[in-house]
Amino acid sequence: MGEQLGMTSDSIKKIVFGKPLKSSEMESEKMQVWKALPILSSDALSSVAYGTEQILLELATVGVAAFAFSLPIAVSIIALILLLVISYRQVIEAYPQGGGAYMVSKENLGMVWGRLTGVSLLIDYTLTVAVSISAGVQAITSAFPITVPYIVPIALLLVWIMVWLNLRGTSESGTIFAIPTYFFILCVLLLIGKGTFDMLTGSLNTHPIQIVPSAMTGSLTLFVLLKAFSSGCSAVTGIEAISDAVPHFRTPSVKNAKRTLASLGTLLAIVFGGVTLLSLGYGIAPDPKGHTSVLSMVTEQAFGRGTMYYATQIATMLILTLAANTSFNGFPILASIMAQDKNFPRMFSFRGDRLSFNYGIITLGVLASLLLIAFKGKTDGLIPLYAIGVFLSFTLAQSGLVRKWLRERIAGWFGKLLINGLGAIVSFGVLLIFCFTKFAEGAWIVIIVTPLLLWLITKVNSHYDDVAKQLRIDIEQERVCVKEPVIIVPVAGIHRVVAQSLNYARSLSPNVIAFYVSFSDEEEALMEEKWNKWDPGVRLVIFKSRYRTIVKPLAEFIERIDTHVSEKQSIMVILPQFIPKKWWHRLLHNQSASRIRSKLQADKDIVVATVPYHLHE
Repeated sequence: MGEQLGMTSDSIKKIVFGKPLKSSEMESEKMQVWKALPILSSDALSSVAYGTEQILLELATVGVAAFAFSLPIAVSIIALILLLVISYRQVIEAYPQGGGAYMVSKENLGMVWGRLTGVSLLIDYTLTVAVSISAGVQAITSAFPITVPYIVPIALLLVWIMVWLNLRGTSESGTIFAIPTYFFILCVLLLIGKGTFDMLTGSLNTHPIQIVPSAMTGSLTLFVLLKAFSSGCSAVTGIEAISDAVPHFRTPSVKNAKRTLASLGTLLAIVFGGVTLLSLGYGIAPDPKGHTSVLSMVTEQAFGRGTMYYATQIATMLILTLAANTSFNGFPILASIMAQDKNFPRMFSFRGDRLSFNYGIITLGVLASLLLIAFKGKTDGLIPLYAIGVFLSFTLAQSGLVRKWLRERIAGWFGKLLINGLGAIVSFGVLLIFCFTKFAEGAWIVIIVTPLLLWLITKVNSHYDDVAKQLRIDIEQERVCVKEPVIIVPVAGIHRVVAQSLNYARSLSPNVIAFYVSFSDEEEALMEEKWNKWDPGVRLVIFKSRYRTIVKPLAEFIERIDTHVSEKQSIMVILPQFIPKKWWHRLLHNQSASRIRSKLQADKDIVVATVPYHLHE
């Protein structure tokens, strides 16, 4: 029956997650450029769905005429994107082993700064999932208002679909994600083309906003412009993911990663700038309730509410959901690299049956779900927390490269220094703007959480160092102790399980003691009589417990034995345990064995083994 259940479980697992992959199949799981673009770039590309809207929402606080400033703000963000693309191409070239900003900071600025970079990116990856999914749900509510009451359930469903797809492996998920990503790119390019045609031909659907000085109010301050700029910088997140995943590209990995990054920068500049220009040309104002997106309104102006409108909304919903996939690749990879450096729990470095980092994928799904529940799936509520982490990592990565070029002075180092130095200054400036303008709206949460997580992973690293120090041996001097152990077998009576356990103990050592706890004089006498009659060749020690407990007397007896054995002689406890056939029967037995095991393993260096005996019914 147990074997049948095991086979059924394996079959279900293969159907849900796919058949296990061999380690030798790793190369086939690596990404070609056409797959890497949808897998690693969907986050940045999808920002067109909310980047322009976030700019307009901030400018709307001082009046519609302020929307004219959305275009210069968008141009400045595009310039920032291009600067970061050039800078991260240098990261890819300098660190082809992957790890991106974390590796750059760790090797050039020191481990503390590396940990800070890693923490910042992990926070950003988590927020990317929450923001992308919530914006994807907004695309659904824009097209189908009836779904508004179900924002959070829909968002959670989409998150766990992403978890499932990623647990099936990179190659399979990349093939699935490619079609919607390229469909979205096509839809947006068609939208930009149609909108540009309308503006050039003077279509009646366009209502461009001009800058009219008299129309501007005194409320349009530098603070408002900086706030709009920082909100629009959400479009920049995701660029760093490609540099984290260089080893996961097909050979030649560096060349393919740089090509993917260049393609991303070009597409992002076109779609982000194009949608911002069209929103200005069509005179679009954002929905204050957040149920209808700016992209939805621009598409409706361009195509009407017909087939093309719904196709674009569906494509937007899909890529926003898939944008989370950038994080589902970046978070597990970064967590695995940090785990190898003992800066993260070690299990995050292990691959599952499908060669994916299961612990990282599931952890990210849980954290993103908690954020979506806490913020009720509202994109506007999550945006203020967004991008601080990524701009901190940008700043540290570029600063690390500046130090690298100054130290190594390789061919062309001065040009590289100028690019990365400018990138560090601009990224740091944007970080300060974001912290200043978004602090009261929720950025303070990230500012507080980041040092707390930094402290936590520092403690994780210290723990691993302490463990390594305590376990380290000198193989030239220390030899394995072969002295026969003292074996204690707790018994609750005389039966087959006890007999089997004693036989096993005697096969390991002649120093075997059976230990029995009685609760009365009569019980003690009866057990002695039965034992002498049975005569298994093992000494029986009986302890009478006045407080009807088993664990404490056993622990005290072991303590007494421990004081008499030599330093090189170990103590071992063998627990007899019978295994019922039905699962619910197991709840009725072996509770004492569980308590004994927990107590002994918590207090002393004692080997605790179990001898199972399977019942037929």
